[in-house]
Amino acid sequence: MNWTELLKSEIEEAYHATRGLLDQVDESSLDWKPGDGTNWMTTGQLLKHLPTACGFCMRGLVTGDWDMPEGQSIEDMPPEDLLPTAERMPSAESVAQAKSELAADKELALAMVAEAGEERLANEPCPAPWDPSPMLLGRRMLGMVAHLVHHKAQLFFYLKLQGKAVGTHELYGMADG
Repeated sequence: MNWTELLKSEIEEAYHATRGLLDQVDESSLDWKPGDGTNWMTTGQLLKHLPTACGFCMRGLVTGDWDMPEGQSIEDMPPEDLLPTAERMPSAESVAQAKSELAADKELALAMVAEAGEERLANEPCPAPWDPSPMLLGRRMLGMVAHLVHHKAQLFFYLKLQGKAVGTHELYGMADG
């Protein structure tokens, strides 16, 4: 298996489809969230989370840089800060901000695949702060793409619940545009 080519392909597909869904979001819906249940992100919180779901995490896995304040370590974070409830998550200020941050995160994800290189991806064990079990770096990074894909699907269902005419083509990035 070639981890580099697999990851690059999966990254391209995931970010393309996510970008297409972002094109469907109305600025007026940033405060919207499902009415039933608990711990739902608002649309704005989801839009703020999307650009940290993949490339940001890949950078932490590849370089150890988790963008923490000086003197703090991600390993020392309490679980409630590492995986905060929806109420504690920040929100995107605009759809344009989310699109810009998503584009930057895609470039970061691709750069981290290149920086890691095939040898590390295929052979280096990579525990994560949220899961210390041994897993190859390539598999861990593929999991970060999956993280983005899961939240892309969440955005898809948010749009459907908001009455948007989105379907399979939009979910998989096959829509024109």
